[in-house]
Amino acid sequence: MTPRRPRCPRRWRRRPSSRLYPHSWLLRPLRRLAPAAGALAPAPPSAARAAPHDQAPAAGQAAPAARLLPRDERFLDQLEERTFRWFWDLANPANGLVPDRAPSPSFSSVAAVGFGLTAYPIGVERGWVTRAQARARVLATLRFLLAAPQGAAPSGMTGYHGFFYHFLDMRTGKRFKDVELSPIDTALLMAGVLLDESYFDAAAGGPGDPRGDEAAIHAAAEELYTRVDWRWMQPHPPDVALGWSPESGYIPYEWRGYNEAVILYVLALGSPAHAVDEEAWRRYTSTYLWGEYFGQQYLAFTPLFGYQYPHVWIDFRGIRDDFMRAHDSDYFESARRATLAQRAYAIANPGGFRGYGPEIWGLTACDGPGDLTLEIDGRTRVFHGYWARGAALNGVRDDGTLAPTAAASAIAVAPEIALPAIEEMARRYGDRLYTTYGFLDAWNPTFRPAMSAATGDGRSRGRPAASAAKGDGRGTDPTPANEAWRIERGRVDPELGWFDTDALGIDQGPIVAMIENYRSGLIWRLMRRNPHLVRGLRRAGFEGGWLAAAESPPH
Repeated sequence: MTPRRPRCPRRWRRRPSSRLYPHSWLLRPLRRLAPAAGALAPAPPSAARAAPHDQAPAAGQAAPAARLLPRDERFLDQLEERTFRWFWDLANPANGLVPDRAPSPSFSSVAAVGFGLTAYPIGVERGWVTRAQARARVLATLRFLLAAPQGAAPSGMTGYHGFFYHFLDMRTGKRFKDVELSPIDTALLMAGVLLDESYFDAAAGGPGDPRGDEAAIHAAAEELYTRVDWRWMQPHPPDVALGWSPESGYIPYEWRGYNEAVILYVLALGSPAHAVDEEAWRRYTSTYLWGEYFGQQYLAFTPLFGYQYPHVWIDFRGIRDDFMRAHDSDYFESARRATLAQRAYAIANPGGFRGYGPEIWGLTACDGPGDLTLEIDGRTRVFHGYWARGAALNGVRDDGTLAPTAAASAIAVAPEIALPAIEEMARRYGDRLYTTYGFLDAWNPTFRPAMSAATGDGRSRGRPAASAAKGDGRGTDPTPANEAWRIERGRVDPELGWFDTDALGIDQGPIVAMIENYRSGLIWRLMRRNPHLVRGLRRAGFEGGWLAAAESPPH
């Protein structure tokens, strides 16, 4: 199976087949749910779990570590380190490329490389690796990316015009099959590059960096970011195209409507050499949808990852653009409300899926059991493989598959519901879901069809629905009842449902980063002083909060 060229925003499309590569139901009463907009102290998960802060710090101050009960601290220590180790252990040390997924054989995802670059400073600060080790890994990665071939040829290239292809060969770094040149994946990569530029800041030849490696990281980061020609990716300005390929040119869709492209536009606005016009942000935000869902008013996007990717690097608390000023809110508060609404959806459980409740929730883009239609508990259920799941004002995409990253990566915006959820996931499902490298990508407690066998290779015997649609959507499945059908990936536990066997880099990355942002504010604090991010936010019209005190970058 060849990876499909996208025809919709990045994670809404199906990902390539895994065969190609080496992955108490009691409702707790809600306290005041998060810090007020502009306050930089993370909220404790519940009144029972942590003492109240005596006083919120002034805007612009570093966020103190959250004060948690010892058992919560131990759990977060373990989850954060395990997830960090996924990147540290599985990246190719020769070139820094990070696999798209593991343990299935895999190509590299350039977005996962960006998340890896973001994770390495966390490892240093937590004492899991030394600064010298992280410095060497980062420098090897940046030097490889700088030296990798860029050009218009359909093969043998890593990127073009400073952009990178969505997937790369793990060993050579060359374009994988016919995947697109991806502005959003490049933006996620560049966010990690700029984070390392801000972190590794020792003076060349000084006691902290006698060989000048940190100065070399700074220089490489500047070159990588500066050479991205964002304007070239605007065939119809001011919009940014979804992508480009040598075979067919620009993908005939643009990044519009609220989604993960917030980080793309901010970085494109902040470029010192190829910045897009400020009209690009006005056009992008003009396509937003604001409304109410399950009692919360917020900016609509269906999967939760859209409220998490940009927040990994941008501290949105208390800073507002024109859109948010008009709605008397900010992007942090909108993300918090989106998370609360999705949990409320899970408690209501309109689809009648198994397992959903106050501490079992989380819909986002993730793996799934496969494109199957089966009869379960007397009801026809339609399941999907990799799919952008979610529930919001602008749609519901739910087949009973849940992703730990949806809740875990929400910990910085809604800790009082996110922390109990991920603790319960780990407790209830144990090593079926929570493993050596943290959480596996997804599971589906509803996927428990009557079967006589379930094996690790995905072959199960059950009863397809009488009118079961084939996985390709083109007709009825002729497979007789009780004949073997195959799940796309993972394994089936007859008592607990379907479980993935892979973890994905683009889902692991927000977990480790957002846990750290919740606990110490490290990533936010570093990026608040990055001149390119500051320039991009200001050109987008953001004002207030920490941004008012940030040093003005050179123009």
